[in-house]
Amino acid sequence: MKNPAKRLYDDACATAHALDLVGERWALLVIRELMLGPRRFSDLRAALPGISANVLTQRLEGLEADGLVVRRKLPPPATAQVYELTPWGYESEPIFQALGRWAARSPSHDPRRPLSAVSLFLSFRTMADPARLKGLTMRIGFRFGAETFLVRIAKGQLTVQRAPREELEDADAVFSGTPPAVAAAVYGGQSLDSLIAQKALHVTGDRAAAKAFTTLFTLPPKAAIPPGNEND
Repeated sequence: MKNPAKRLYDDACATAHALDLVGERWALLVIRELMLGPRRFSDLRAALPGISANVLTQRLEGLEADGLVVRRKLPPPATAQVYELTPWGYESEPIFQALGRWAARSPSHDPRRPLSAVSLFLSFRTMADPARLKGLTMRIGFRFGAETFLVRIAKGQLTVQRAPREELEDADAVFSGTPPAVAAAVYGGQSLDSLIAQKALHVTGDRAAAKAFTTLFTLPPKAAIPPGNEND
């Protein structure tokens, strides 16, 4: 079913059709926030503070009509309605990874700006250095308010998932704070010790494991800008 309100490119190129599907403002970010599993409407609003309720509703309806998102009710005793990516929707993650690697090369990209928890963890899956993961076995937990996540590293692979709080009890280390504070340690050049001293982060468990974790990710080199084209 097509969204009659959507303006299409009327171009047979598959790239143009991809933009027909996800090129509207906020559409890609809505998909991003669903990449780690189903979310309630209120969860999506909280993760995307710049989006209005009307626009979020429109984007969800459009993505649902195009087969990228499904809406369902959680089983009893829960009564909430959630939105979830379809299997085809989940196939879009490599797009985010390629786009993220490419955009991170922009001289104007600033990793210290606000970002959501899902954005942080997708960046981990994108920017993890295979050579640094090799031979490591590690379980690192994260508490961001009411949300809890577990990152596992084993056999050269990094996986991340939402996890109940009790699963974090066996983690090597647990970060508590905000996604931007973790990003500051991983990408922003701030030491973990200084962030802990500033009370921007709290770490329990093995502090050495937590520090080692922050060194496993590398941003690509910045693109060269022709002389005279630099931003003021």
